[in-house]
Amino acid sequence: MTKIQVTWERSGINQRDDQKRTIRALGLRKLGQTVEHEDNRTIRGMILKVRHLVAVREVE
Repeated sequence: MTKIQVTWERSGINQRDDQKRTIRALGLRKLGQTVEHEDNRTIRGMILKVRHLVAVREVE
């Protein structure tokens, strides 16, 4: 299965609480941090919700 890397690039200040919780649920704690997840519909939905705050890259 393909994996994706999610990097937190923009601050969560002045964002809605549900978006801040989604960032936390993705495993991101600090700005600039990168985490790796399995590519599935749940993770893709979370990324879609905070797409303006993160960068996504596919990893083989």
